[in-house]
Amino acid sequence: MKKYLFPIITLYVFFFVLSNAYAWSGKCVAVTDGDTIKVMHNGKAEKIRLYGIDCPEKKQPFGRKAKSFASDLVFKRIVEVKALNKDRYGRTIAWVYVGDTCLNEELLKAGLAWHYKKYSKEKKLSLLEEKARVMKIGLWSDPHSIPPWEWRRLKRR
Repeated sequence: MKKYLFPIITLYVFFFVLSNAYAWSGKCVAVTDGDTIKVMHNGKAEKIRLYGIDCPEKKQPFGRKAKSFASDLVFKRIVEVKALNKDRYGRTIAWVYVGDTCLNEELLKAGLAWHYKKYSKEKKLSLLEEKARVMKIGLWSDPHSIPPWEWRRLKRR
């Protein structure tokens, strides 16, 4: 029995890793807000949450602009989704690309997102946010901008 256990565990781990970190392509059929889109996958619209960033909520300053920016880049286009895992709401957490352009990174460059350091330690994302902040691009032009995670917490009260 023991000699069969190792191959079974190895196969399980292999398939688990593959199912949680893989890439696929599909048409973007909706942009919910700056950091959440829907992409066709296996015949249905799958909700994708962009990895490593958090855009302003729709009712926050720059929230609509972030959504519009994301729409201009990906809506009705074929995108590549590099899935990492699922969040507690069942959304796929992923990097999203149109050709060589990374939507996650472009939102940071445009000053329309915060690097979500609670969930990402990506140095490149930190550098992109810092550059936009120093140049006062987008939401960084408003000294009173508050991160969406704080805004959501205040709204729950």
